[in-house]
Amino acid sequence: MKSNKWLIVLMSVLLATILAACSGNSGEAGGGGSDDKDIVSFWAPFSGDDGPFMKKIVDDYNESQDEFTVNLQIEPNADYYRNVDLAINDGKNTPDVMIMHNEQILSYAEKGLLREVSDIVDGELTDVYHESGIQGATVGDKVYGLPLDIHSLLFYWNKDMFEAAGLDPEQPPTTREEFIDYAQKLTDLDNNQYGFVVPTLWPQDFILPTIVAQNGGKLYEDGKANFASDAVVEALQFQLDLIEKYKVSPTDVQADGEVTLFLQGKNAMHLNGPWMLAQWESSNLDYGVAAVPQLGTEVQSVFAKSHNFVVLESTNEEKLPAITDFLKYVSENGLAWAESGQAPASKAVYESDEFKEINEQGSVMAGQFDNAVFSPKVENWELAIDPLREATNSVLLGQEEVKKALEKAEEEANKHLEK
Repeated sequence: MKSNKWLIVLMSVLLATILAACSGNSGEAGGGGSDDKDIVSFWAPFSGDDGPFMKKIVDDYNESQDEFTVNLQIEPNADYYRNVDLAINDGKNTPDVMIMHNEQILSYAEKGLLREVSDIVDGELTDVYHESGIQGATVGDKVYGLPLDIHSLLFYWNKDMFEAAGLDPEQPPTTREEFIDYAQKLTDLDNNQYGFVVPTLWPQDFILPTIVAQNGGKLYEDGKANFASDAVVEALQFQLDLIEKYKVSPTDVQADGEVTLFLQGKNAMHLNGPWMLAQWESSNLDYGVAAVPQLGTEVQSVFAKSHNFVVLESTNEEKLPAITDFLKYVSENGLAWAESGQAPASKAVYESDEFKEINEQGSVMAGQFDNAVFSPKVENWELAIDPLREATNSVLLGQEEVKKALEKAEEEANKHLEK
């Protein structure tokens, strides 16, 4: 009898735990695969400083009405798509709606895993979101994602270093010529001070494609990687020249070395994304933020990515009213996302006076929406881009010649694209 009593107690505890988990609210794991049509499970990869801002949006939505409940589950960014794939393959506890980067949408859509979302928004999508965001989520003539934001490079500079070099601290460079001139004036090798520290790794994923686009070039064309084209060669050679010819950058820059030097007041100009806001704000730097200068030779462009809300094809149709209500709310009440440093793609947000007052970098980034270019919509692009990353790194470290490195990268990339 004694053992039976303990068994009953144990079963009661387990039942209570299960019930508590199932009733979880935003910010808690759980909810995925729920049969309750009024409960939406929402997965996102915001495991960094941006996570609390998304949690606030979800919390505010849940408090704004009592008809639907959204359960936010934040997955580690590094393991996000692996966990998504495991859930999809298992067929259990899959999210009803999730965040997906624009470059991932094609692969999931062509496998029949995503639901077209055009009918989730009343009226024309481009009346609600910036056209560039919609284009980034379109495959063929179908839209599979509703853009949360469009994030691109931004130009940061140290105002104190500008003033010390005799430059106007409120006037950043806008052209290649001005950029080189400023970088040379800001460089003082005797004091280990540089005008622009060229990163050899991240965020070259954004920097090189930006300059290529500004050169009027494309990384992918006519069904193949186009890494050895004149526009790409010129873009990479320009960065190498900043190191070897103009000597405004140190050699052998290791991962995040350019960030460290910027924070130390030893790197006057810096290209990076909105995800750096928390670091900049916690430092004592007097810095400015502006649109990326036209470092290329032809046109003003900026490489961009976007976070998108996508709905899995397996999501129960009965959940769509709840999902629709939530996404409509986010499109109209996404100011918290702007507080993270991002630029929401919803016109109701980025065109509002409140948005412009939150932080300067969000407004600057929204001002670049019209010039945004995205990754090509091809299978295996993420694998194909790896050889370009390796070539860029080896060239900027002085280990390979520009043309040869890019030719080799192009050959390797096309092998991935042919699979």
